[in-house]
Amino acid sequence: MAQQHGPSGEFRKHLPDLNVPRFQMMKQQDAHEYAHEFKTKHNPPWLHALYMYWRSLLAEPFKGVTSDGLVREGLFNYQDEGVDIDSIVKAAQSLLSQITDEQKQALSYHIDSPEWRTWSNPEFLLAHKGLRLDEQSDKIRDSILAILKATLSPEGYHKAVSAMRINGFLGELVQGTKVMNEFSYNFVLFGEPSSTEPWGWSFYGHHLCLNIFLFKKQIVISPWFTGAEPNEIDSGPYKGTRILTREEALGLELMQSLSPELQQKTQIYKLMKDPAMPEGRWNRDDQRHLCGAYRDNRIVPYEGITLKDMTSEQQSLVSKIIEEYFLYLPATSRAKKLKHATSFAD
Repeated sequence: MAQQHGPSGEFRKHLPDLNVPRFQMMKQQDAHEYAHEFKTKHNPPWLHALYMYWRSLLAEPFKGVTSDGLVREGLFNYQDEGVDIDSIVKAAQSLLSQITDEQKQALSYHIDSPEWRTWSNPEFLLAHKGLRLDEQSDKIRDSILAILKATLSPEGYHKAVSAMRINGFLGELVQGTKVMNEFSYNFVLFGEPSSTEPWGWSFYGHHLCLNIFLFKKQIVISPWFTGAEPNEIDSGPYKGTRILTREEALGLELMQSLSPELQQKTQIYKLMKDPAMPEGRWNRDDQRHLCGAYRDNRIVPYEGITLKDMTSEQQSLVSKIIEEYFLYLPATSRAKKLKHATSFAD
């Protein structure tokens, strides 16, 4: 495993030109003004075109991600995962007891609301719903974070908070803290908090999006997104914060362990943006990320190699990668879902 080092600050060589209109607007406007400017003036045009395409995808009935367009029935079933649902419900009820009726109306949606699907990870506030943390009192903000803490694993909560802090650091770097800061995230409830009935919550903003569905002692965290730009903080009170390093190290270790023949089969494209990619495989926002915002019905065919092609040691590395991507799940749930995922190896 590659050794982890402190922050390098190498990212500072790649900071953007802050004189472009996008960053000048961000410097002067709050999140709502910034989003309104984007939606009415269509700038930058490539991102607005992507946003309009996302809205067209939202009009499609929900089906789910598949490998061939056909939904596999019975793939997932209810199981007791040992989730501490009572503590999560208590944290949610504590928040509800502190907010006004107007705030409750903004916060709460029906469990089957299509607004589940309107999360997004750019800095633009494309769909404003729920309570935005940077517009709340410290008490309300802490109560929202207490729900995250009660729901996620300790290491998953640490990762989420680190992503938020890095987002705040990015806002400082580009002088756009009204739009991007540690608390520029929206929190939404779906359904009524309950230990016996289905409900959930969504937490979304730049570089961190979590969609949580709860039923009795089972939890589903999907879809979710974690990004970082940069992935480290090299100054200020949170200096030394880093995320996404283990994912990188495990992936690199796996690739380096493969034979040249398997490496060639695994690396399906040579370039990050490869001319061989079919239309729609890459865009300037998602880049090669296939199942991002509004991609609920995407068809993602199988590619690369199978676990059968690997040694037991390499298969173990794959399990570690999957487990790292399951990090937000509480430990008991993570173990059960990892077992389910790896059961398809044969």
